Amino acid sequence: MCEYDGPQVVGIDLHRRRSVIVRQSEAGEHLSTVRIVNEPAALLAEIGKAGQRPQVVLEATYGWYWAADVLADAGAVVHLAHPLGIKGFAYRRVKNDVRDATDLADLLRMGRLPEAWIAPPAVRQLRELVRHRAKLVALRSGLKASVHAVLAKQGLHIPVTDLFGARGRRELAAAPIDAPYRARVNSLCRLIDAYDFEIDLAAKLVAQRLAHDPGYHTIQQIPGVGPTLAAVFVAEIGDVHRFRGPRQLCSWAGLTPRHRESDTTVHRGPITKQGSTLLRWAAVEAAQKLPDTGWLTATRAAITVRRGRNTATVAVARKLLTLVYYGLRDGHIRCLAATGT
Repeated sequence: MCEYDGPQVVGIDLHRRRSVIVRQSEAGEHLSTVRIVNEPAALLAEIGKAGQRPQVVLEATYGWYWAADVLADAGAVVHLAHPLGIKGFAYRRVKNDVRDATDLADLLRMGRLPEAWIAPPAVRQLRELVRHRAKLVALRSGLKASVHAVLAKQGLHIPVTDLFGARGRRELAAAPIDAPYRARVNSLCRLIDAYDFEIDLAAKLVAQRLAHDPGYHTIQQIPGVGPTLAAVFVAEIGDVHRFRGPRQLCSWAGLTPRHRESDTTVHRGPITKQGSTLLRWAAVEAAQKLPDTGWLTATRAAITVRRGRNTATVAVARKLLTLVYYGLRDGHIRCLAATGT
């Protein structure tokens, strides 16, 4: 049997240690199925059998970065399947790695693949730093909560605004805490200090990468958006031109209402919360940190009267994300210049 030399479509079911690769012709004819160990050399050797510029699809799953880069360097046209779009795989009567890889190839070949954006290496590196800092902050918050829990066990309340500031630390050191609880508090404080150092270091690395990014500096003109939130917006959004407009960006962030329609029945529910969790958090955080004056604050107050605080915060978060979209796309935000905000 002669080797097929036409255009090929390749589906890869990528796992942590091994992966299954299925090759098809453009007409859907099965060419080969192979299971490889996850090594760049093994992936290169197998994709080399797919001819010039094969169409390759893999799912956005655990550790996909290396595979996408190896495939792109080998000349393949890489497609990333969105996990939410292929959830139907789980409901098949027979589910295995070969079927998954075959179905991915079939979806790509038929033009029905739900694709996710493949961020370029520079954006992925920035995301790694931003997400690392966010994770460190979350872990530090857990340590601080543990300190408060220990004080509660001792029936102590230290009347300071910031327990972990200079004055708070002095009060905490002088508090009458029993020996075992004191040992835990001291340990937690040392860990908090270590996290403070790592968080500051991550922030400096992010600031260095974004020092000459015009969009990063532009969106800091938006009320409630400082350097930290601006870095989150830039890293998570990446290339803003991949969105047709701000509505698509808000939908991608999971800040738009659910919509369920059948015949004459329409149900609109709470926001979808599908998309970048960190981006959605940054938009809501900015909406909550608005200054006491300004048109965004007035908008939030007006919506609060009609629909409540939570709905108003989400609505303003969408408006803020709209401003972020134009700031990243145009390098300036005209409505802020017009209002002087």
